[in-house]
Amino acid sequence: MKQMIIDQIFSIYSQFLNYFPQNLHGLVSLALAVLIVIGIVKVIRKDFIYIILLVVLLPASVPILKNIWESLVNIIKFLLTKR
Repeated sequence: MKQMIIDQIFSIYSQFLNYFPQNLHGLVSLALAVLIVIGIVKVIRKDFIYIILLVVLLPASVPILKNIWESLVNIIKFLLTKR
């Protein structure tokens, strides 16, 4: 059941990224990650009852973080191979 939900989240995230050109995927992922962090900070400041929502929504950030990591790895590989 959990795997199916995560697959749905990945699918929705991939569909969202397909609206943007390939070279902007890293930037879009970074912007989404920043928005998630800002949202988390606002929730924590407002009330602790919403931390439960944070625990529920945290798996949604996994595809964003994977995409950012892949982009960083690709940039590092590019920088190391070009001399």
